[in-house]
Amino acid sequence: MKDVTQKIFSQQQNEITEYHTYLELSRMAKDEHNRKTLMRIAEQERGHYQFWKKITGKDAQPRQRKIRWHILLAKIFGLSFSLRLLERGETRAQAFYESVTDVYPEAEAIREDEMKHEQELIEILNDERLKYAGAIVLGLNDALVEFTGTLAGLTFAFGNNLIVGTTGLVMGVAASLSMAASGYLASREDDYGETNPITSAIYTGVAYLLTVAFLVFPYLIQSDPYIALTGMLLTTILIIAGYTFYISVAKNISFSRRFWEMALISMGVAAISFGIGTLVKVVFGVDV
Repeated sequence: MKDVTQKIFSQQQNEITEYHTYLELSRMAKDEHNRKTLMRIAEQERGHYQFWKKITGKDAQPRQRKIRWHILLAKIFGLSFSLRLLERGETRAQAFYESVTDVYPEAEAIREDEMKHEQELIEILNDERLKYAGAIVLGLNDALVEFTGTLAGLTFAFGNNLIVGTTGLVMGVAASLSMAASGYLASREDDYGETNPITSAIYTGVAYLLTVAFLVFPYLIQSDPYIALTGMLLTTILIIAGYTFYISVAKNISFSRRFWEMALISMGVAAISFGIGTLVKVVFGVDV
């Protein structure tokens, strides 16, 4: 019984924490409908807290660190990302409610509220960052595929990190401008007009340039070409993992399938370029 009481108090604390989190996120929502929906969900969470308080007879303090964490995520990655992570918590809470409904039948109504939250949140998700996800993917994917191959090829062709790094930066700046232009033109052809062409171009170009900068960085901080190549490939994997995690949470899609697809393409191009770079070095006798 003691374990059940502890679980109930823990859930009570979760409810008051989520009440404050939804309330703070509602203040960040620009859309009036979204704001009212989040406030309504927040009030439901407070009602759930009051229900469990009557059972435990104790007050529970919200977890301030969790509240600040979700607010920070919303500011950096958008409201959709933060809400999706919150909704994962709602899914876990349903298992708790199912375990206590035999003892507290009133908890069934709370469980139904939690199930409704997911659909309500899906309906309100309309984040600008997700509108331009395609533009970000365009810049990021092209940079990963092109520059993992380019840098791998240059590494084995020249074997000089300074030349490889500076060449990669120059090519990256030029290519990012080209990609920004492509993003602008692609957005202009959008029949639905959901994205601004200039904003789309900026997202594409910046995503491309930042990706190139991260990939080139290992070549600029030390001299061993093989260590730099390893660092570049590890950076590629980390970038793919980070972005795939963001998209998988924000759009509620499979992480593993998207991750392995991007990783295998990038690594495959790098392997082919490695062979081409080695062939160029042998055939033309390049030695820098």
